[in-house]
Amino acid sequence: MLVALIIACEIGFWVLLAGGLALRYLAKMPRLGVAVLLCEPLLELTLLVVTALDLKNGGEPSWTHGLAALYIGYTVGYGHYTVKWLDRHAAYRFGGGPKPPGATYGRARAVHEWKLWTRTLVGAVVALGLLQAAIWYVGDAAATSGMRTWQFAALRVLGIQALIAATYTFWPRKPPAGAPVGASPEEPSPAER
Repeated sequence: MLVALIIACEIGFWVLLAGGLALRYLAKMPRLGVAVLLCEPLLELTLLVVTALDLKNGGEPSWTHGLAALYIGYTVGYGHYTVKWLDRHAAYRFGGGPKPPGATYGRARAVHEWKLWTRTLVGAVVALGLLQAAIWYVGDAAATSGMRTWQFAALRVLGIQALIAATYTFWPRKPPAGAPVGASPEEPSPAER
C-alpha cells in the first residue's frame, strides 16, 4: 500500500507542478497557479500521516517505510528548489521572463554544488529523523533492521554528494573559450540578462 501511495505522491507532485505552472503562464492565472503549487506539501503530509498510521496499527516495519522517509526527506530538501527552478524555466519559455542561467564554471560552480549538498544534508537529516522516530516507536531491534539500512543509505547519498561537490572544488570545470567566467547558477550572467 505504501509503495502505491509513494508513487501516487510522486505523480501528484508532477501533476500539481505542471498544472500550477500551466495556470500561471499559459492560462494567465498567476494567483490560482500559486495556489495549486502551494498544495504540493499536502502530498508529503498525507504520506507521513499514512506511514505513521500504518506503523501505529501494527504494520510490520519494512523497506516501504524507509522509502517513504527518504521520499519525504528529499521533498523537504529539494522540493522548493525544484519548483523554483522549473518556474524560472516556465517563466522564460511561456511568460517572457529572463533566460535562466546555464551551467557555470570555476568557483561559482563549486559554490552551487555545495549548496546542493546542503539541500541533500537537509533531506538526509529529515529522513534520518523520521526513521529514528519510527525505530523508537516500534522498539524491536530485529523488526527495524530494514529502517537502519535506509538510514545508512541516506548517509551514503550524503557522502556521494559531498564527493561530487569536492571534485568541483578541487578540480573546477573550465569554461569554454569565450564563455563568461564566474556566473552564478542562481543569477544570470551579465551576458544573459
